Amino acid sequence: MQSQPVGDAPLLAIAGAFALPGAITAIEPLGQGNVNDTYRVSCACPDGTASHFVLQRLNTHVFKQPERVMANIALLSHHTAGRPWPQADRSRRWELPLLVPTRAGAAWLSSAEECWRLLTYVADSTSHDTVQSADHAAEVGRALGAFHRLVHDLPCSQLQDSLEGFHITPGYLEAYDQLSAPTPGPPCEPTAWCRQFIEERRGLAPVLEEAKACGRLQLRPIHGDPKVNNVLFDRDSGRAVAMVDLDTVKPGLLHYDIGDALRSGCNPAGEEATDLAGVQLDLDLCRSMLAGYLELARPILTAADLELIPTAVRLLSFELGLRFFSDYLAGNRYFKCRHPRHNLDRALVQFTLTESIEAQQQQLDQLVQQLAG
Repeated sequence: MQSQPVGDAPLLAIAGAFALPGAITAIEPLGQGNVNDTYRVSCACPDGTASHFVLQRLNTHVFKQPERVMANIALLSHHTAGRPWPQADRSRRWELPLLVPTRAGAAWLSSAEECWRLLTYVADSTSHDTVQSADHAAEVGRALGAFHRLVHDLPCSQLQDSLEGFHITPGYLEAYDQLSAPTPGPPCEPTAWCRQFIEERRGLAPVLEEAKACGRLQLRPIHGDPKVNNVLFDRDSGRAVAMVDLDTVKPGLLHYDIGDALRSGCNPAGEEATDLAGVQLDLDLCRSMLAGYLELARPILTAADLELIPTAVRLLSFELGLRFFSDYLAGNRYFKCRHPRHNLDRALVQFTLTESIEAQQQQLDQLVQQLAG
């Protein structure tokens, strides 16, 4: 495959700087990520077999200290290496992507403006942008529960803050306030609705941070971005086999992960929905995902952890809507967009989902109590 120029260097030369087991035969785009550029690298091994790897360019406008990201991934790889699925199930396949060093022995390839890394590829796996069924939702929950169980004994003091302020909702609200002066010209109805929606929920923003400050919740290792499409599934069995996109692994609250997983997975319309009438929190999917999660994570959760799960679902939906709307106001600088209004449309989806969660808050409370009881 002919190499594609990226920045000042072709992809082929960049991939060739890593310790691959054979000659490169193909490089092709992989996934639909909003932040990093990702490619699948294929190479021919000396024994005649083919191997695949994941080549990524970190977005250093987002991850301003990429060395922290890479140090956390290396630490995570070391901590979880050889650890099986945290239940007595020898048939369960489970793996996390591992770093492949450069030929010079470095963990990643960096220059003044770019940072590239190569990761192992989880073979015979697939992912989905939305939950496909109740069984699929349960497996997403089990994947996150397994991840939390496998890393809960990794001291937070050893992890670095790879993305300062990430999931700190009061910080996003403060950043929004600095952008929120009305733009000149005729008012935009969706924009005005978003502004009003945010104003009515200012009191929601600090709830988790206040619980942390008073000691009700504790910092622990988290994934940071456990959306449905960051869980890989075995093509044959349909079981979860990996969690990917580990850039946001850092110390945080488990509720950031739980809330984000339920927010993203239990809205059948998905984050890119164009018809707001279909956006809702599906309580049946929520039950399946939470049951799968608690099946593995229940032993490490406190009463306060359980009590604040419903609040976390609502908050994480509100938070992402706030981030999308702020990025729209700032000129679409953070999230990749396909058109100028894309982030505004995404914000409308998340705020509509927040309304659906609020309408079912009592049922969510009861659901957590039943499943944890």
